[in-house]
Amino acid sequence: MSRSLINPPGTEEVYEAWKFSQAVKVNDTIWVSGQVGIGSEGIPESVGDQAQLALSNLKGVLEHAGSSMTDVVETVVYLTDMETSKEYSKARDKFFLSNYPASTVVQVSGLAVPQLKIEIRATAIVGSSKVQ
Repeated sequence: MSRSLINPPGTEEVYEAWKFSQAVKVNDTIWVSGQVGIGSEGIPESVGDQAQLALSNLKGVLEHAGSSMTDVVETVVYLTDMETSKEYSKARDKFFLSNYPASTVVQVSGLAVPQLKIEIRATAIVGSSKVQ
C-alpha cells in the first residue's frame, strides 16, 4: 500500500499554515480536502463564481494526483445558504458532464474564512471513469 500527500505548486503555504494536504492518495483512491473559491484576485462575491473557482481548484488537485474529474465518485458540498444551491449546480454542470458522482449538499453556519460561501470536498478513484 502506498500513501502520497498531494500538494500542487502554490499550496505550500496552506500546508504549512493550516497543517493539511490538499489531498491524500492511497493506491488508486484520492481524498481531496475541501476546496474553496479563492483565486489569484481574492474571493468573489457570488456563490456561482466561488463554486467555479472551487471546482477549478478541485480539478487542479486531481490532475496533480494523476486523476481527473471523471474519476470523482463522491462530493460533499458545504453551503452557507441552501438558497444558493442552484448557483452551485450551474457551476457544477460545467465540470461533471455525465456519470455524476454521489453527492451530499449541506448547509453550515460558516466556513474557515467569513467571506466564503461554499466548500467542496471529493473522493476519486483513479481509472474509475468507465461506468458499467
